[in-house]
Amino acid sequence: MMAGPQWRHAADVVVIGTGAAGLAAALAAHRAGRSVVVLSKADQQRGATATHYAQGGIAVVLPGSDDSVDAHVADTLAAGAGMCDPDAVYSIVADGYRAVTELVGAGARFDESVPGRWALTREGGHSRRRIVHAGGDATGAEVQRALDHAADVLDIRTGHVALRVLHDGAAVNGVSVLNPDGWGIVNAPSVILASGGLGHLYGATTNPEGSTGDGIALALWAGVAVSDLEFIQFHPTMLFAAGTGTGGRRPLVTEAIRGEGAILLDSNGNSVTAGVHPMGDLAPRDVVAAAIDARLKTTGDSCVYLDARGIDGFAVRFPTVTAACRAAGIDPVREPIPVVPGAHYSCGGIVTDAYGQTELAGLFAAGEVARTGMHGANRLASNSLLEGLVVGGRAGKAAAAHAAAAGRSCASKLEPVTHTAPKRRELQRAMSRDAAVLRNAAGLQRLSDTLDEAPVRQVTGRRDFEDVALTLTARAVTAAALARNESRGCHHRAEYPVAVPEHARSSVLRLADDHNAVLVEALAVVG
Repeated sequence: MMAGPQWRHAADVVVIGTGAAGLAAALAAHRAGRSVVVLSKADQQRGATATHYAQGGIAVVLPGSDDSVDAHVADTLAAGAGMCDPDAVYSIVADGYRAVTELVGAGARFDESVPGRWALTREGGHSRRRIVHAGGDATGAEVQRALDHAADVLDIRTGHVALRVLHDGAAVNGVSVLNPDGWGIVNAPSVILASGGLGHLYGATTNPEGSTGDGIALALWAGVAVSDLEFIQFHPTMLFAAGTGTGGRRPLVTEAIRGEGAILLDSNGNSVTAGVHPMGDLAPRDVVAAAIDARLKTTGDSCVYLDARGIDGFAVRFPTVTAACRAAGIDPVREPIPVVPGAHYSCGGIVTDAYGQTELAGLFAAGEVARTGMHGANRLASNSLLEGLVVGGRAGKAAAAHAAAAGRSCASKLEPVTHTAPKRRELQRAMSRDAAVLRNAAGLQRLSDTLDEAPVRQVTGRRDFEDVALTLTARAVTAAALARNESRGCHHRAEYPVAVPEHARSSVLRLADDHNAVLVEALAVVG
């Protein structure tokens, strides 16, 4: 890496990411009167984000319904398996309706049961119908469309890979960036990380190609704590198609299908979840994913089946899933849908409060990359868009206020740091083998050794940076999983099959001095 920047730019607020959380944050900072630059490593402004692929909907309590904030909070805490921050959950849930109506003001349109009344569905872990949706199963695409339209007022820079959050030890002063013109610096007193998840740690995922753990790595390099990374949610129903290979993104088969009555069966026609949980196929995702994983190990089959043939008007209600199935040669109206668990959502992330503030002044995080305390050990279905919109907007306002108080900043040059990373497919095979739905100490230690043996890599472009970020994130996930000697939420340890009450504490991780190893500070209260 060069000793000095090849270009410089200045702004009040830099946002990294263009999904729901990133654009909500950028728009909020812009409305507060600050100059905002949004960085996207994609080559086009409207590239695929995790928001775009979200199918189910947004969990929100509607005024005048038979629902309540307290009921939504209770369901969230139950799914989080003792690891949620109740105050953060209440704060975010209570602000959900305002955030959704603000999105509607930006042009979003949700499905209606009758004119003027949103249609509601139910998903796993929810005690009642509270999921608003759009286009049947295309909610994320509609949310992204509305935000993209509103974002026409923003300075969005594509092909810009954020390499480091720059700071003086006490506060943020910019971001180092690689773009087609070379390495440069955007000076800014406020930076918001909204870079999404880490699904491409694994060979098969529902995540878009950009979900490579960038934000986790950026936070660790900045000296900021991350937490709860062992809790990676594997969606129970990712489309399985024989002969398509296992690598890369695979289509999601939304949980709302089970909410409308579809059932999970094995190849012998037996229920997958019978006797596993009182809520059956609508149990929390970790329960259903683990049940599927166990059944596949028992039968030796490659997949189980989601039988949705009893749902009237399936193709109209779920057009996205119907199209994905038919592209794979499957007719969901006439035959069961083959499904497997797939890496889907990181419940942990950069430690923030409910307003996106990290421990480093001027650094904020929102969306899947952040750990607000909302999700705990397992995310409740459709709480992610809710959190992204609420916390994204809050982080944007807070970042604007910090920038106004701090004034303009000037970052110093970036010193080169040596990185290690194996080839991506090797990393994904190792993670899929040893840190997926069911883990054990021997496998996690083998994984740790594999990561320790990774060769040195030079970062010369986006792919190199992503591989380095994935490797550092994998080290953090592995360290957190090794430290948690119990099964809780979506973290399952074969030799520790039950939850231990005194372990209902978050693992806090920081980067070691060599910038490759990750240290687990403790299992401690974070909030």
